[in-house]
Amino acid sequence: MVPILISIPVLALALLLQTAVISRIMLINGSADLVLLILAALGLQERVRHAWIWAVLAGLLVGFVSGVPWYVYLASYLAVVGFARLLTRRVWQAPLLAMFSVTLIGTLVLQMATFIVLTFLQVPLGLSDVFGKIILPSVLLNLLLAIPVYGLVRDLAYRLYPGEVEL
Repeated sequence: MVPILISIPVLALALLLQTAVISRIMLINGSADLVLLILAALGLQERVRHAWIWAVLAGLLVGFVSGVPWYVYLASYLAVVGFARLLTRRVWQAPLLAMFSVTLIGTLVLQMATFIVLTFLQVPLGLSDVFGKIILPSVLLNLLLAIPVYGLVRDLAYRLYPGEVEL
């Protein structure tokens, strides 16, 4: 129960940092997504049992403050955690390679879902412009922040979900 209660201030602080600071650090028109990186790193931690709850809370929080419909973030963040869990259990034991993979795929999923929903809502966007000026720079910025965020989230996960004590 404590990790779920801790998730609210952690995600709120991450959203505050994302909207106030990180969104101002832009490469062309793309920006990093700190909440996505936290969820990716959290999903890769084997001892974390409440990653899905964190994803739902994050999706609702970011959807509340974003101009994009809330369900885009909710579905994308759930997909990020699902992909991270799949990699953790099935494929890789190399955590940094898994973090880069989840970051890359998660950013592409979120950005493409946003593009599709905005196109459906009749916002005039060109795919080549969106891909070159928003999606690729966002992927690069997320990959640059992936390692420090992974380290911080790993430490948080060890504190929230302590392992078994050996006697």
